[in-house]
Amino acid sequence: MDLAVFWFILIGVLWTGYLVLEGFDFGVGMLMPIVGKTPKGKRVLLNSIGPVWDGNEVWLLTAGGAMFAAFPEWYATLFSGFYLPLFLILLALIVRAVAIEYRSKINDETWRNRWDLAITISSWIPSILWGVAFANIVRGVPIDSTGTYTGGFFNLLNPFALVGGLTTLAIFLSHGSIFLALKTKGEVMDRAAAWAKKFSIGAVVVGAVWALWLQLAYSNNAWTWGALVVAAAGLIGAAWFSWTGKFGWAFIANVVAVIGAVTLIFGALFPNVMPSSTDPAYNLIVHGAPGLVASSSHTTLVVMTWVAGIFTPMVLAYQAWSYWVFKRRLSEELIPEHNELKFFTKSA
Repeated sequence: MDLAVFWFILIGVLWTGYLVLEGFDFGVGMLMPIVGKTPKGKRVLLNSIGPVWDGNEVWLLTAGGAMFAAFPEWYATLFSGFYLPLFLILLALIVRAVAIEYRSKINDETWRNRWDLAITISSWIPSILWGVAFANIVRGVPIDSTGTYTGGFFNLLNPFALVGGLTTLAIFLSHGSIFLALKTKGEVMDRAAAWAKKFSIGAVVVGAVWALWLQLAYSNNAWTWGALVVAAAGLIGAAWFSWTGKFGWAFIANVVAVIGAVTLIFGALFPNVMPSSTDPAYNLIVHGAPGLVASSSHTTLVVMTWVAGIFTPMVLAYQAWSYWVFKRRLSEELIPEHNELKFFTKSA
């Protein structure tokens, strides 16, 4: 296999890992007001992702780094053209990280409520904007002969992209509620299970509309119908297992849905990495086809392949171990009272 093609596939795998793992993180953050409800319930939600949320974000850094090294033209066009939405995502991720760390620093209800609101909002923003970004990559954006994006911000807010944003939002809400139904017990689990049933149905409806639209209007390859079927089967399976109370299988089904969706997106793109909506001659391509070649040199790709081959299994093993260690279910009964914890006071 050509190394440029290999890295195109590997970047798809990295984005799959990020959307699967960070997807339920975002879902948990968005669900804090309706699943957490009580102060202890909100702490259960945060504790469910506490040991893993920052590790999940590493997948984003790795995916972005791989794009920069393997396809610098793709990276440059994407991050300059999508500057504002990606800036909003980055800002949301920073606020979310600060909020998770700071909400317990002062024993004051108003303080905690404000940070809880920040967690919720900063989970909603990337959940929508990631779908908008991926939809625009598949649809194509205005690119000139130098590979430069020539559209504005509002060009990205087209109907196809907005439906893409609703799709990732619905999938993350479903994914997060199913994760909580697996990770918690008691009243929190009951509320999570009830919402999982609703959100999983919504994900099926919105996801079906967007996937069919993508396949019929923008796919370059007929075989991506198979990826669409896999994604649809995953979403339908997640809904079915949620309604029958088999949340372990529902979580696996959602993972399958994300794998199918990312395969559909990258399969629809190939051999492009970013098509031009103004002139196909300016498509950014993997290699070997008319357009602007986006991949790095062969030597660069060889070095990257050796590094990835050595360190990726180590990272995967460590992350799998961390999930195993923190596999215990949580409940409000296990959460101590605030006065049993050490806090800074406002006067401190």
